[in-house]
Amino acid sequence: MEKFEDILAIKRQKVWSVVEPYLNDPNYPSSFDIPDKYKTIQFKHWNIVREYPERKGKYIRPTLLLLTAEGMGTKEEIALQTAAAMQTSEDWLLIHDDLEDDSEFRRGKLTLHKMHGEKLAINAGDALHIIMWKILLDNRGILADKILWNVVNEFYTMLSRTVLGQGGEIMWSVNQKKTWNDEDWFFIADGKTSYYTIAGPMRLGAIIAGATQHQLNLLSKFGKLLGRCYQLVDDVLDLTGDFKGLKGKIQFNDIYESKRTLILSHLLRNLPKREVKRVRSFLSKSRNEKTKSEVLCIVDMMKEHGSIEYARKISKKIMGEVMNMFNGELKFISKQPARDHLEAGISFILNREY
Repeated sequence: MEKFEDILAIKRQKVWSVVEPYLNDPNYPSSFDIPDKYKTIQFKHWNIVREYPERKGKYIRPTLLLLTAEGMGTKEEIALQTAAAMQTSEDWLLIHDDLEDDSEFRRGKLTLHKMHGEKLAINAGDALHIIMWKILLDNRGILADKILWNVVNEFYTMLSRTVLGQGGEIMWSVNQKKTWNDEDWFFIADGKTSYYTIAGPMRLGAIIAGATQHQLNLLSKFGKLLGRCYQLVDDVLDLTGDFKGLKGKIQFNDIYESKRTLILSHLLRNLPKREVKRVRSFLSKSRNEKTKSEVLCIVDMMKEHGSIEYARKISKKIMGEVMNMFNGELKFISKQPARDHLEAGISFILNREY
């Protein structure tokens, strides 16, 4: 079976070839042409807007979209435009997400708001958001009108659930939510990760391929399971991984940002009251106020009380359900080599090291 990293690299290049031409000014009416004396502003604006797209992420989302469409018998080129919109949605969401979390690094470099300030970062995110809809609507002539409408509606639904999840997480962080359980964590993860990262891309690929409502429902269920695993693996890696030495990847980022993770919830439920108070005091601090020794102390507590292992056990349980669904109810994704490539992708998501 091919390595999924190689499949990602191939899909990344194809999707990028669609995205790149949009990262420039459109054709404005002649009255709104840019005078020469403002060209430096125009040049800087587009340099900022291109920053995240040009860094290029893993491209998991557009790849899942393409492979699902192909696995259901649709040619790759029919789904490329939608895959490009999917990737562009990630870039504008990340700009805003990084600002909201005050993150330090993204894809090996400083986050956009650390480079250019909050206002220009927000503006760049807005620009990419506008471009996303343009890429999507340029499906006219590629997709039948009914399918295009269904694709646009799926984007609306998927992104609505995503920002709801982000909003909930921000509210809990700002209000310093003291207690939360696994169900609370799943609520956030299902919006921010399960739908947006797995179910949404796969549903979009299936919609393009003419899926039935029953098939879409199965992909929703499958995406919820795999997305939960994806986030649990991500949270464990934040505490235990070296990210294969990737530059700019900061370990313990979730702790620095006081993320309300399933791991942290387990820890608080299993600490003596005196220690709970100490941890909550730590969580109330800003990122810059936290010391590395304090962070390492929290990590040690998580190891000592089995919180990391608890997340691993839940992830492994869900992994079994994921594979059962893929090998059973998702047999309608049958065309090769796309089905084998999807299976490689599932393995990558469940066992990745970065």
